[in-house]
Amino acid sequence: MNTPCKTTDDPRKAVRLLVLDVDGTLTDGKIYIGPEGETMKAFDIKDGYAIAQLLPKAGILPAVITGRKSRIVEQRCAELGIRHLYQGVMDKPAAFARLLVAAGEELGLPLSGQNAAYMGDDLVDLPCMRLCAVRGCPADAVDAVRAECQFVSRKSGGAGAAREFIEWLLAR
Repeated sequence: MNTPCKTTDDPRKAVRLLVLDVDGTLTDGKIYIGPEGETMKAFDIKDGYAIAQLLPKAGILPAVITGRKSRIVEQRCAELGIRHLYQGVMDKPAAFARLLVAAGEELGLPLSGQNAAYMGDDLVDLPCMRLCAVRGCPADAVDAVRAECQFVSRKSGGAGAAREFIEWLLAR
């Protein structure tokens, strides 16, 4: 599944927005909870480099839509320059619709799902993924997600899967 699209109408060429899930995609999906609440998450530095350095050079805006709410995610997004962060989202397609408007305003052009790529790992991601032209997932994503993706990473969530997807996306 890691091979580029074979048609001349490669949907990656139109991508201006990359939407990422967090738990299970940018992290290994484990949630560490202590007496004071969530205490830590592990992020891969290679994913961070691709998000903060490679995407902007390619004119692609990164965004996060996640079901959980976490100060740790806020901090990581700030470090990476991700300005579009939607946390505590149960209706990811509704958040995606708001994101298309906000990102389009920032980029100065109208956006649709044809201009978006999405990387997620679980069933909650599928409704939003289906609205995007390009879909990717980590190696350890659930089978239903893997079945709908053009790109399945060789790496698990939180272990460089996002970097691998971004490099594939930019190989357009």
